[in-house]
Amino acid sequence: MKWSKMVCVVMVFVSCTVAIHAEEKSAYTWRLATTWGSTLKPFIDTPRKLSALVDAMSNGRFKIEVVASNKHKKPFGIFDMVKSGEYEMGHSASYYWSKKDNAFNPLTTMPFGMTAPEQYGWFYEGGGMALMQKLYKKYGLLSFPGGNTGNQMGGWFKKEIDSVEDLKGLKMRIPGFAGQVMSKLGVKVTNLPPPKLSKALSDGTLDALEWVGPGMDIGFGFHKIAPYYYSGWHEPATELQYLVNMEKFKTLPKDLKEILVSAMKLTAYDMYIQIYDMHARAWRKMRKEYPNIVIKTFPISVMDALRKAKKQLLIKQMANNPMLREIIESQNAYMKQSREWTKMSDFLYLIESL
Repeated sequence: MKWSKMVCVVMVFVSCTVAIHAEEKSAYTWRLATTWGSTLKPFIDTPRKLSALVDAMSNGRFKIEVVASNKHKKPFGIFDMVKSGEYEMGHSASYYWSKKDNAFNPLTTMPFGMTAPEQYGWFYEGGGMALMQKLYKKYGLLSFPGGNTGNQMGGWFKKEIDSVEDLKGLKMRIPGFAGQVMSKLGVKVTNLPPPKLSKALSDGTLDALEWVGPGMDIGFGFHKIAPYYYSGWHEPATELQYLVNMEKFKTLPKDLKEILVSAMKLTAYDMYIQIYDMHARAWRKMRKEYPNIVIKTFPISVMDALRKAKKQLLIKQMANNPMLREIIESQNAYMKQSREWTKMSDFLYLIESL
């Protein structure tokens, strides 16, 4: 081969290689929309950590831009935006779109349901992931656990709750299936996005609200407005969700799919660790600076009424939704087998160590 011809061949090869590499390096750029504002820790931290991890693990081949709700302006529109392909991914909570299908509720949490370790066991070892994908597939979506809050507090109340009668007419922010339970007992339920909660509690739009726990509540100043802090019953293991557009996911090469799935799993558990620490630190600060906070548990009569209302609602809803029935039956079966160990390990240990 003549020298000039060989040079041309080499130059063409190098040019093609560089072009292919450049195209590959910039080909996978996604956007992820969140329900959370840009300062709402640790919720917003979780997808941001995902973005950084995916970037590092893919050596820059896969980039994910996180778009907070204060930018896209649709905090409860994540499902539709990801489904339509406007965003390739989302980070939110499944119970926010339970009006589309009430089978979404138990994928976040259920009143008197599983604890966080039990729920993670169900997702990854007890068939929960398969059921979640089965439900979301109908909507052209994939879903993955996106971070757990652990057991949430029952809420901040301006007045004490001594009976079921005290709930009637109460204006409260409480989402998901728990909101339906409260509504059945006469509570006027609403679901406002986080930025509006403090003002609503202060100006009387709300008489009570539940958010998460001390680590996230402290920044909103709820404890300065409503001094009665009730223990939880409604969200014992609130799992956030990553949503992924199914068709967009199919376009990724195999290694980037594995990187994305692994990063979602890691950052979800990382949030669970982060928020636990936030709660412990914040409660110590709250207790010291605001000794007027009163920790309360709901009376037995109220708890019995909540359990009864939950059972009645669930029986009716499961009769009309086979997918909801399948998920609830799977969760109940897993909780039955795991709860014995939870009692033997954590519960008895805590009783004995007090």
